[in-house]
Amino acid sequence: MDIFAFVLSTTFMYSAPLIFTALGGVLSEKGGVVNIGLEGMMYFGAFMGAAIAYYSGNPWIGFLAAGIGGGLLALLHAVACVTFKANNTISGLAINFIGPGFALFLSRIMFDGATYTLPLADKKMGMPLKGFFMKDSFLDNLLGSQCHTTFIAFLLVPVVWFILQKTRLGLRIRAIGEYPKAADTLGINVAKIQYFVVIAGGVLAGFGGATLSIAVSSAFNPTIVTGQGFIALSAIVFGKWKPQGALVACLIFGFSTAIGIVLGWSSVQAVFPVPSQILAMLPFVISLVILVSFVGKSVAPSSVGIPYEKDN
Repeated sequence: MDIFAFVLSTTFMYSAPLIFTALGGVLSEKGGVVNIGLEGMMYFGAFMGAAIAYYSGNPWIGFLAAGIGGGLLALLHAVACVTFKANNTISGLAINFIGPGFALFLSRIMFDGATYTLPLADKKMGMPLKGFFMKDSFLDNLLGSQCHTTFIAFLLVPVVWFILQKTRLGLRIRAIGEYPKAADTLGINVAKIQYFVVIAGGVLAGFGGATLSIAVSSAFNPTIVTGQGFIALSAIVFGKWKPQGALVACLIFGFSTAIGIVLGWSSVQAVFPVPSQILAMLPFVISLVILVSFVGKSVAPSSVGIPYEKDN
């Protein structure tokens, strides 16, 4: 396979889970609610996707179940932050413990005490363009190996942008994120909109987790998500709370993963021996550098993370 096509293909594949999750975070934070719990929602979504796909024999059912699982955790976050005015960060951190804990608890029940699911084999998410292009051509190597979830993730970017920028719902979401009192004065139900964006964000994070377990991989394991939710959070900051910006950041992180894989090849290691620990750290190092470089230049919605208290 052409190395350039391999790097691009791998970049797209590893960007897809981050794109789903980052878009969910953009929606939530545009509506004024910080969602630090994306990691936990991804984790639970990864388990639900793999487990339900295994037992149902249908990866699409598993994918939808993952979205429902992420949405249910997001509902807990919304109840805490919107209804009870809890600190967004503390609630999100709690979700990051609840998601993995509940996933491992269910895994032990459903898979005879194991903390991982059985391989999906032919139940893994399919590749819609496989065989569409000339075999071993550049496009075949680039697009023919991509699962449905990759195309869905990329298509969702303009969809979310359109919703936020060109619809009445998007205008209301942005207004609540900037100045919820003014939105409330105009008769907009702030709590209802915030519930919507938080739950929608959780559903997308669940899809991101399922992409890892039923598309990128073929099973759930305890380390499959580790850190991906936090990378998605940094993509939101890098992207300045815009879907298209988050996409660029996710592609950068996916590219760093692809480069790490290439540097791990035995032929490359023979010339440039790089410790595997450093290769595993690469996406997180890039994430840290980006945060340090851009966090001061990115302006979050004015009221994000501040619980709205309706005047009586």
